[in-house]
Amino acid sequence: MADHSPGGGPDMPLSGVGLEGESLLLAEESEALAEAESELRSLQISLAQHAERLDRALVDLVPEFSRSYLQQLLAQGLVSLNGRPALKAAARVKAGDQVVLEMRPTLQSQAFRPEPMAIDVVYEDEHLLVVNKPAGLVVHPAPGNWSGTLLNGLLARDNKALLVPRAGIVHRLDKDTSGLMVVARDRAAMDALVSLIAERKVKRQYVAMAHGAWAGAPTRSVDAPIGRDPRNRLRMAVVDLAVHPGKTARTDFVCLERAEQGCWVQCTLHTGRTHQIRVHMASLRHPLVGDALYGGAPVGALQRQALHAYRLAFAHPVSGVALEFRAPVPADMREALSEWGLGYNAP
Repeated sequence: MADHSPGGGPDMPLSGVGLEGESLLLAEESEALAEAESELRSLQISLAQHAERLDRALVDLVPEFSRSYLQQLLAQGLVSLNGRPALKAAARVKAGDQVVLEMRPTLQSQAFRPEPMAIDVVYEDEHLLVVNKPAGLVVHPAPGNWSGTLLNGLLARDNKALLVPRAGIVHRLDKDTSGLMVVARDRAAMDALVSLIAERKVKRQYVAMAHGAWAGAPTRSVDAPIGRDPRNRLRMAVVDLAVHPGKTARTDFVCLERAEQGCWVQCTLHTGRTHQIRVHMASLRHPLVGDALYGGAPVGALQRQALHAYRLAFAHPVSGVALEFRAPVPADMREALSEWGLGYNAP
């Protein structure tokens, strides 16, 4: 949902990395790639992929590579179909076709490696996991964070994670946002969860600590499009779709408690845009505590954005049984709340 982001995955804007830092990262990544060897991989088109575009079939066959990268391999003549070079991404394939790829390594592909780590699993069955992600953990490999991510931990924890794209991750949380995420353990569950999310049938609620005394009615709804900030490409912002590109976004807010310094707010997502809650709260002049990108400042020891995904509810993608999970507010947020005399209504 957002998730999508350093911070939460490749679709999120970079933050806290200057031009010099980016150059160092690129130099290190280029050096790592120079030492890696290419790989020939032979694959066969399945019945389920019959009549698909070649590039789409390749995404299913080699999920650790992006579609854009596989299209580059095609354009470079590094893919053969039934013994002949395949140059057209739109070419239709048939069941039984033989495909050979010369896999030129990328940091993205090399990042898909198991790395044992402690994962707080709230629920598990044969089809899915629900995990409670701590603040500071990146969900998916991205520039500057090619290892030590939740994806790496999932690959080490569960052999089934190797069989589904992105280790079953269907939505993301920013690096410094804590809380609940659902992860698929098989392809059927993954496809079903993606559909549920697209249909807005996965209910996600957050709690946030924000600057500024809340005035007026406790309930507000923000229905405002979000796109790249035209004045700062590292941020997102509420935009006018007639002037700037963006996507519709809606968040409902309920003030649970208020103090002179700030407020304790429940946030319900109806869409899943990049940094949606952070942007919408900033647009209300209530930037999140610790969220320097959008005007927030630390409170006590709480340096990260004070945002926690505390509730997740959806119908099980296979059984249809209604599931609901809650994760308690982390200690760092509770301590910051207590400094303002808030937190009595913390879940």
